[in-house]
Amino acid sequence: MGRLDGKRALITGSASGIGRATARLFAKEGARLILCDIKTEENDTLAEEIRDIGGEALAIHVDVGDAEAMQTAFQQAAAAFGGLDVIYNNAGGATGNDGLITEIELEEFWHAIRLNLFGAVLGCRYGIPYLLEAGGGAIINSASIRALIGTSGADAYTAAKGGIITLTRALALQWAHARIRVNAISPGVVLTDRVRGLLSDDDPIRLKTPLGPSEPEDAAPLAVYLASDESRQVTGAILPMDGGASVV
Repeated sequence: MGRLDGKRALITGSASGIGRATARLFAKEGARLILCDIKTEENDTLAEEIRDIGGEALAIHVDVGDAEAMQTAFQQAAAAFGGLDVIYNNAGGATGNDGLITEIELEEFWHAIRLNLFGAVLGCRYGIPYLLEAGGGAIINSASIRALIGTSGADAYTAAKGGIITLTRALALQWAHARIRVNAISPGVVLTDRVRGLLSDDDPIRLKTPLGPSEPEDAAPLAVYLASDESRQVTGAILPMDGGASVV
């Protein structure tokens, strides 16, 4: 038996990086997957890969910062699988245009908020009603080491991920009575294709990571734990997955 047998899980940002690695592991553990991403071709390929190994996966093209599109995606997901049990608000990321708050373009700030925080807000807004119908479930949000320690050079992204942490704790308290658990994973340096292109070898966070940088596959087992019944008494937790960087 898989640890997620029969659970209906929606993952945003599923086409690459941590989302893709998590989708693959969720499938191996028996989850029925709704894969949401703006990268249509890559997302379709992933869904096909999962179906080829005997899993269930539906790929949906969606911009997580578009409220109408997100609402429609959740409706499609629930119609396809009869409801939802797990929501992983994984979509996010920084850009090379981020920087000091006194210097960045305001459009960059709103881009970071829309993608990283507002997208998760929409995932919770439209997902919670389905978890209520299911009698409970799990929400997993994606935070960042930048929200846990002081860093420089990505103030828009840092602000957005800080919002994720407080949102996670607030929703954990508000929905505990309904057996909806809300937790967050807080990655450090994860060597996705995007990060490899942005991060220099002498980046301060990279240099101060005792265990070294992580791979996307390192985050997936944490997500499986938080999605499974093994974490039935865990809510409001912010779980670092940063190679020890946040304790240096």
